[in-house]
Amino acid sequence: VQLQAYGGGLVQAGGSLRLSCSASGFTFTDYFMGWFRQPPGKEREFVAHISWNARSTFYADSVKGRFTISRDNRKNMVYLQMDSLKAEDTAVYYCAADNDPPAIRVDPDYWGRGTLVTVSS
Repeated sequence: VQLQAYGGGLVQAGGSLRLSCSASGFTFTDYFMGWFRQPPGKEREFVAHISWNARSTFYADSVKGRFTISRDNRKNMVYLQMDSLKAEDTAVYYCAADNDPPAIRVDPDYWGRGTLVTVSS
C-alpha cells in the first residue's frame, strides 16, 4: 500500500491551496479516504473524510466551509481544496485510507507521507 500526499507549500493567509494524494496497492474504491494534519508541536488531528463513492463527506468543525475533500476513482486520487487559509492551518497534512467507515476518523489502517502547508499571516 502506498499513499503519497503532495501539493503543500507556503501561502498567505486568505489564500488557497490544493493538496493531492495518490493511492496504490489496494482496491481504492473499497476504501474511505481521509485527510489529517499535525500542527507544529501538536497532536495529529482529523480534517476530513470521503466515502468510497464520494456521496458522503465529513469535516472537522475547524475547516468546515473552507476545505473541500473530493476523489477521482478512475485515477486513484483524493484531493483537499483549502480556501480562506488561516495561520492555524499550518501543519503537515497526511492522507489516509480505511475500509471501515468508523475508523477513518480515528485510526485509519493506511497512512501516507505528509506534505507541509505553511500559512503566513
